[in-house]
Parts: sequence; C-alpha cells; structure tokens
Amino acid sequence: MPLRLLVPALAALLFAGPAHTQSEAPPIPPENAIKLSEIVGAIETRDQFRYISEIDWDEDGFYRVIYFTSDKAKVEININPATGKPQ
Repeated sequence: MPLRLLVPALAALLFAGPAHTQSEAPPIPPENAIKLSEIVGAIETRDQFRYISEIDWDEDGFYRVIYFTSDKAKVEININPATGKPQ
C-alpha cells in the first residue's frame, strides 16, 4: 500500500518543477525599444552583408545578432534596443 502512495507523490514532485519555471516571465525588450524589423533593416544595409544567421534577446538588455558577409566572415554584434546602435 505505501508503494501506491509513493509513485503519485514522486510524479507530482517531478512535474512541479517545470510548472514553476514556466510561470516566470521571460526577459523582454523595454517599452522604448525600436522595432526589431528596423534593426534588421539597418543590419541588412551594412557593407558586404549576406544573411542573418541568428537574433536573440539577451537578459543583459540587448539583441545579440549573428550575420555573415559575402566573403563568408561571421559577424557577432550586440545591438542596443533603444538606439538600434551596436554596443
């Protein structure tokens, strides 16, 4: 009989962790942030731009952008969301 009670209790403990994690608010850009489409447009006008590989919002308060140039160079920049300028 204790085994019947132990299994549901363990299952409840295992699933309680992810439920708590999902309730935390994810970090988001500030209210005064420039639209991401404008930031992407500015990056696309850079010399020898080829394509954007990745854009992430960093918890430290900036967009981390990785793009490649026409000569296959990898460029990583951090963009200030309020100004659209590299940090």
